[in-house]
Amino acid sequence: MGQPDPERAGIVRDSLGVGIATGLYGVSFGAVSVASGLSVAQTCVLSLVMFTGASQFALVGVLAGGGSPVSGAATALLLGTRNTLYGLRLAPLLAWTGVRRLGAAHLVIDESTAMSVTRGTTAHARTGFLVTGWSVFLLWNLFTLAGAVGGQALGDPRTYGLDAAVGGAFLALLWPRLGEPRTRLVALLAVAVALGAVPLTPVGVPVLAAGGVALLVGVLSRSER
Repeated sequence: MGQPDPERAGIVRDSLGVGIATGLYGVSFGAVSVASGLSVAQTCVLSLVMFTGASQFALVGVLAGGGSPVSGAATALLLGTRNTLYGLRLAPLLAWTGVRRLGAAHLVIDESTAMSVTRGTTAHARTGFLVTGWSVFLLWNLFTLAGAVGGQALGDPRTYGLDAAVGGAFLALLWPRLGEPRTRLVALLAVAVALGAVPLTPVGVPVLAAGGVALLVGVLSRSER
């Protein structure tokens, strides 16, 4: 028998903790999604197929605000592009090929990336990625169903304050990324553009405009370098 690996045990413990905390939040998505007009089945399929919380909240948030499905899908797609960048970083780190690499692509989210990129070995990176990714996936879908069924039974989730889940989700994703002055400046510019667009554009477009600010800053910064 091999020697126990205390570092691996710690990674598994931390990854499960992240998976449980994130997965439980799926109940809010389920309730908000049903309130936006989607059925329980549509809500569950969205979690199974899309499986990226920010994009899912963006889609149902636009629909709940009266926006068009096209605007909601475009907003969700814009937010989901960050997963492509995660994949570029993870591919050489995890070193999977073929079918395993294709399967792992579905688990590329904020949490699984964060729990793998800081590891010193490929084995530990894979452990953090798989334990986090699968625990979030299973619990997120389970609690999406619970939230959708519960939301349908309880009625309008705004009565219980669950409508704030959309804004809370975006704030929770943004907050850890505001450590640098440059990032805070980009965030403030994006907020200003979004607020300015609210009275002039359909629902969902202000989010796209705000995302365009970040893309523009990134392109200009790269050009300067």
